[in-house]
Amino acid sequence: MRLRLVPQITNWDFFARPTLTLGISGALMVLALVSFFIQGLNFGIDFRGGTTIRTESAQPVDIGQYRKAVGSLGLGDITITEVFDPSFGPDQHVAMVRIQAQEGQEAVTAKVVAEVEAALREVVPDIRFLSVQSVGPKVSGELIQTAVIAVLLAISAVLVYIWLRFEWQFALGAVAALVHDVVLTIGVFSELQIQFDLAIIAALLTIVGYSLNDTVVVFDRVRENLRKYKKKPLKEVMNISINETLSRTVMTSVTTLIALIALIVLGGDVIRGFVFAMLWGVIVGTYSSVFVASAILLKLGVKRDWSKPDAGASGNQFANVDA
Repeated sequence: MRLRLVPQITNWDFFARPTLTLGISGALMVLALVSFFIQGLNFGIDFRGGTTIRTESAQPVDIGQYRKAVGSLGLGDITITEVFDPSFGPDQHVAMVRIQAQEGQEAVTAKVVAEVEAALREVVPDIRFLSVQSVGPKVSGELIQTAVIAVLLAISAVLVYIWLRFEWQFALGAVAALVHDVVLTIGVFSELQIQFDLAIIAALLTIVGYSLNDTVVVFDRVRENLRKYKKKPLKEVMNISINETLSRTVMTSVTTLIALIALIVLGGDVIRGFVFAMLWGVIVGTYSSVFVASAILLKLGVKRDWSKPDAGASGNQFANVDA
């Protein structure tokens, strides 16, 4: 007996209200951008510059006590947060002390770090300092610029790739879906004020690749069926194509989500931001492949007069794998 996540044969209409689904996606993107411009992102030490000290002690973290201890040092903006993780033991209390980059200095000096550690040790005698990470303001500014360029280049490369492989209508649909995924991911990080660092940029680029793969599988089947069903309306052909690849899409997404859920529960706080971004990206990426990329393709239309022979099942041999 084989497990099926979806019925073997489905005939669902994914384009009953394409304008509504595109409108909802557009509204969510607007909300994400509004949150980004109003609240901004909670940049990590990679993008803000400064020093982060990770501490651990047997007694519970008292943020007020920590802040009072280091506040008298006159170091400017100091952020103290407690780290929660289900893998921590009852006597394992972890905190992150973030010190802003000092004016005229590329990083917080070793002397300043020693003063902070000494101040904290006075109020928490058993405190241990697990790690110290420093990034200068100049480097952090370059990292922001490089990160933005990396995401834009990835999306631009996708546009060219899809344009060459399919038609311009397919390319616009795919790129719109990728922009949709990236904007919503940035929006949820802005709204929840989850720390945004270089690991999240890596997650964004991974989301672009994941969403693109899902979209290309659907588009390959659409192109194949457009040659096969030359008389059927485009909407009907696209519904047939998505239903035929649905089993593969659901199986891929669910297996990926199982791994990500395990990581977010057991992986620890160090990779939690990355895993959350991936978890969110898989969900919106799967959604956008059908309700954004395909819906835009349906709106734009596509030519139906290919003279080239059918490429066969190239790239689609696993599209109907049972899940």
